[in-house]
Amino acid sequence: MSRVYVTDSLEPPAQLENDVLHGLAEVVCLKCDTAEQLDEQVRDAAALIVYHESVITPRTIAGLQNCRVIVRGGVGYDNIDVAAATERGIPVCNIPDYGVDEVADQAIGSLIALNRGFIRAERRLRFTLSPWDRTATGPAVRLAEATLGIIGCGRIGSAVAVRARALKMRVVVYDPYLRPGMEKVIDVERVDLPTLLATSDMVSVHTPLTPETNRLIDANALSQMKPTALLINTARGAVVDTDAVADALRAGTIAGAAIDVLTIEPPDTRLRLIELWQDKSADVNLMITPHTAYYSASAIREIRTKGAAEVARVLRGERPVNCVNATR
Repeated sequence: MSRVYVTDSLEPPAQLENDVLHGLAEVVCLKCDTAEQLDEQVRDAAALIVYHESVITPRTIAGLQNCRVIVRGGVGYDNIDVAAATERGIPVCNIPDYGVDEVADQAIGSLIALNRGFIRAERRLRFTLSPWDRTATGPAVRLAEATLGIIGCGRIGSAVAVRARALKMRVVVYDPYLRPGMEKVIDVERVDLPTLLATSDMVSVHTPLTPETNRLIDANALSQMKPTALLINTARGAVVDTDAVADALRAGTIAGAAIDVLTIEPPDTRLRLIELWQDKSADVNLMITPHTAYYSASAIREIRTKGAAEVARVLRGERPVNCVNATR
């Protein structure tokens, strides 16, 4: 029987996947630690299911003998060399519609936590109990009088916008690929990026990682934000220059940041943002979470079953639903 390999993250037995692929393929969880180990074990794969810990390189793809599809168990697929897969005629698919609620909830929750100073006050007061007053939290704005800027208004960005509008916030969006008129559907204003950065009290990032968005939020972008503004990133780590964020927080040129995704995970302790986060003497409004915005029990079930269903479609000779490349 054909084999489908789950390259990382998932512990055996892969019951959900085996149920979906029953009679089509056997599902094997590899938990590969190195690229070399992965290359050796996946040569006979009929399909790969890849999460965020594995990197599928041109070398890995060149060694695939009978692979019919590579499925990224997630939205972003920058850890798969799509060009190499396309050259080999292998479809690459993602799961763009899972975890929308979870990531949108985390973005809004992070926004509220930063604005209300929850984390900052808790850290300040735990051992000293002083100052036991509003100064422990830092400044806060009334959300109903605040502007949220959303960079990238796809599924998740739109879900964030709907939640923010329910909080009576003004919402502006920057997304050059947003279909005309969609801003009317979700009741937001479309603006260019400089306008968004200059006018927003909070900026939330929801773009994929592409050459166009790599380090989109850099020192120059941060310098255009209000000194009272907050930055939230639940998208992809490399969209935001974290060194520049650390510098801006230390200098007080932005007021706070909530970061769920980093370029390297787990991060190096020498990363400037991590050094700042771990600096007990630094009084900054900074939250870092370990790439968990996507997570809930329901989201995990959804991503696993949808990923396996995409593989099943291809193995049955059907067209995949969420193919990101055009194969020969």
